[in-house]
Amino acid sequence: MSSFKKYLVFVRPYKGLVILTIIIGMIKFTIPLTFPLIMKYIVDDLINGTLSPAEKTEKLLYVMGAAFVLFVILRAPIEYLRQYFAQLTTSRILFDLRNHLYDHIQKLSLRFYQNNKTGEIISRMMNDAEQTKNIVETGMMNVWLDLFSLTIAIALMFHMDFWLTIVSIAIFPFYALAVKKLYKRMRDLTKSRSQALAEIQGYLHERVNGIPVIKSFTLEEHQQERFADKNRNFLERAIALTKWNAVTNAIINTLTDIAPLLVLTYGAYVVIQGNLTLGEFVAFFAYLDRLYNPLRRLVNSSTELTQASASLDRVMELLDEPYDVVDSPQAKPIQTIKGRIQFENISFRYDSSTDWVLKNIDLTIEPGQTIAFVGMSGGGKSSLISLLPRFYDIQEGRIRIDQMDIMNITTKSLRSQIGMVLQDNILFSGSVRENILFGNPKATNEVIMDAAKAANAHDFIMNLVNGYDTEIGERGVKLSGGQKQRIAIARVFLKNPRILVLDEATSALDLESEHLIQESLEKLAKDRTTLVVAHRLSTITHADQIVLIENGEIKEKGTHDQLIQQSGAYARLYNVQNL
Repeated sequence: MSSFKKYLVFVRPYKGLVILTIIIGMIKFTIPLTFPLIMKYIVDDLINGTLSPAEKTEKLLYVMGAAFVLFVILRAPIEYLRQYFAQLTTSRILFDLRNHLYDHIQKLSLRFYQNNKTGEIISRMMNDAEQTKNIVETGMMNVWLDLFSLTIAIALMFHMDFWLTIVSIAIFPFYALAVKKLYKRMRDLTKSRSQALAEIQGYLHERVNGIPVIKSFTLEEHQQERFADKNRNFLERAIALTKWNAVTNAIINTLTDIAPLLVLTYGAYVVIQGNLTLGEFVAFFAYLDRLYNPLRRLVNSSTELTQASASLDRVMELLDEPYDVVDSPQAKPIQTIKGRIQFENISFRYDSSTDWVLKNIDLTIEPGQTIAFVGMSGGGKSSLISLLPRFYDIQEGRIRIDQMDIMNITTKSLRSQIGMVLQDNILFSGSVRENILFGNPKATNEVIMDAAKAANAHDFIMNLVNGYDTEIGERGVKLSGGQKQRIAIARVFLKNPRILVLDEATSALDLESEHLIQESLEKLAKDRTTLVVAHRLSTITHADQIVLIENGEIKEKGTHDQLIQQSGAYARLYNVQNL
């Protein structure tokens, strides 16, 4: 299916508004077409007519009075309505498109975000989506109105003089040839420019987020040079498009200027020969303007539509991005679970071209147990826990929760049963309250405070300037690491899941913060099935089972005491950390 046909899905609900706008536009464009006829009447029937001066004056006042009503009183509200309905329609379509895009990107897997820059995704959602408005306003409204105006003008001109009209439209084929030859190249240049703009936005997004790193390494000059390269690339592509635009406009305007010269030459000759009245010639020349203005707009519309089409392709490329993780037809929601988890011969890799990250993982976790995953970085611990909420799908094996294959559980209900506390939890700009409410958007203030107290966060929140209504900045930059972590734990308390996943939740904190968070995590883990990824082994000695993963395989498992007695890899890691 073409990009345009896909776009029509968003236009179809507003086809009534599109038609209404076109009808109002036809009335609006018809009004100027009466002006040359008024000129012809005044020149032939009044100025050169046989009536007495008094009669001519009386008729002139009648005609101009009617003209003032038409052009001054009626035209203004018609023009207002046309502009209003055109903008209303395109704005509503853009609103629906962006909503659909946002819904779509939320369903894309983490793999997509690992392979695509955030800035480029935003560029497609904002800049390119904005450009698609021209497909409706220009392509579905203005083009048809200009064609309507063009057709009426040509019909009236043919009625006045056949051969003079033929002379007027003699350069039309050259217009068609110019558009055909010039605009294919313009589409390619426009798409190239949009890509360069997206690259700048992607670069800026990363560097703005990483500005502390740039400053700490005093890389401002180096980063300035790299940005200049990106900016220069955009400039070159923008200039290439500007040059082609200039060439196009020069050719089109030259063709446009030929027509009046031809009409003036041949028209004057016809009037001299007595085959055309002066009023008809004046009216005809006025219609020439009504003919070539729509034609010029149609050519400009080709430019706008070419650019809009390139942007539409980029938007639809994003919308066509497939979902890696989808619910199977037989998937059913789950309401409550006990929390028994089984990993049955799991093998997983991120891409078919890469090595296996996990190999033949076989593990059973009973309801309410705490299982700790340990091992060197890159061994596959975080990859394993990311499979449980189906952030990725496995290639081999099966994961069960309470004997149910997670592939047969709807993703939304599966994730509703799992709470995650990560090493670097993301907080959003807004208030403390709004960030805790991510755990349950319908929670009352009392429940929010209870969750914060359980997470040992209530006291520090009350000491903030505005308490729970304090703005914390983008990614929670106004809070310390320990404070951010406790808010993240509070929202998991609010969610109240049956399964808890802790991925190095305390590894980057000072001892005081770690103590407070460890205390809150113990409360949180009570009576829940808990999966812990930890580098600091002293924090997981209480676990019901410790699983050592190396190179994607389970090498050891057992309690802390059992593994210490084995004197294997876990015992060596533990002793090294204690030393």
